[in-house]
Amino acid sequence: MKAFNVLRAIGLAAALASGSAGAVDITGAGATFPYPIYAKWADAYKKSTGVGMNYQSIGSGGGIKQITSKTVDFGASDMPMKPEDLEKNGLIQFPAIMGGVVPVYNLKGVGSGEITLTGPLLADIYLGKVKKWNDPAIAGINKGVKLPDQAISVVARSDGSGTTFIFVNYLSKVSAEWKSSVGEGTSVKWPAGLGGKGNEGVAAYVGRIDGAIGYVEYAYAKQNKLSVAKMVNRDGGAVLPDDTTFKAAAAGADWAKAPGMYLILTDQAGKQSWPMTGASFILMHKVQAKAENAKEVLRFFEWSYKNGDKMASELDYVPMPDPVVKLVEASWKNLRDAAGKPVY
Repeated sequence: MKAFNVLRAIGLAAALASGSAGAVDITGAGATFPYPIYAKWADAYKKSTGVGMNYQSIGSGGGIKQITSKTVDFGASDMPMKPEDLEKNGLIQFPAIMGGVVPVYNLKGVGSGEITLTGPLLADIYLGKVKKWNDPAIAGINKGVKLPDQAISVVARSDGSGTTFIFVNYLSKVSAEWKSSVGEGTSVKWPAGLGGKGNEGVAAYVGRIDGAIGYVEYAYAKQNKLSVAKMVNRDGGAVLPDDTTFKAAAAGADWAKAPGMYLILTDQAGKQSWPMTGASFILMHKVQAKAENAKEVLRFFEWSYKNGDKMASELDYVPMPDPVVKLVEASWKNLRDAAGKPVY
């Protein structure tokens, strides 16, 4: 955790310094889900081009607010905006990276991957209906695992979060009670538990509370050495989170048919599919008052698509496939400067 906090505090420091003569540093804000890979990309891009990126990891809700109020060059959200909302706000969106949201736990004597959960069971835990680790509902699908007679400490996000959106969107698909009583969004009224700010906050709580359960983007689970649960997917496969199961979930995504690139990847078919997979999206204004800044943002993501796949895979993110990148880059023609000329 300490090492990752150092990354969070200073990992972008090199990328924040002034770029080479004439270069325009860029600013973004939003989702914590992609922060680890954006930090890696920003550092490498700075070394390659001299252009810095200042990205505020404040949650998807904050990213949407900042881009709509035009205080940053781009916003980032793991909850895609609906086409009608994009139109209303004069925005375009495009997916930058894909990854998985994973249940994490802290249970003495129980190692990572030893707990298996189903979607409905996970919903019942977060509804406060399943309160102990040795509850028959958990014990029934975890034969041979020594589960303690211990209270479950539920940890959720306290801020507006795309990670939350992916999590509760999935729960709404697999639990009628969750859908009717809690629902989905970047922020919901949690029936039980503690609230942590950012993926970092949830990871910190789970790491220090014995008996805790939470949900984070997978890179945070890895960085903080948290135990992850297996999930039973819609086709009955009990799978662990990794780039293979994230890719399996993303395999059937048809971005070409998604209006405004609005596509949600939770609860996908396939025995190997991770059920809480999602994309992280970039939001930009169609009409750009600062055309040079917008051009630098697009250069950064063009560079990341071409050069960032290995870095993404090392953190168990799923890079966008080449056909999707072509769709994304084609959509950039819709960005114009104040005079109506194409930005890129």
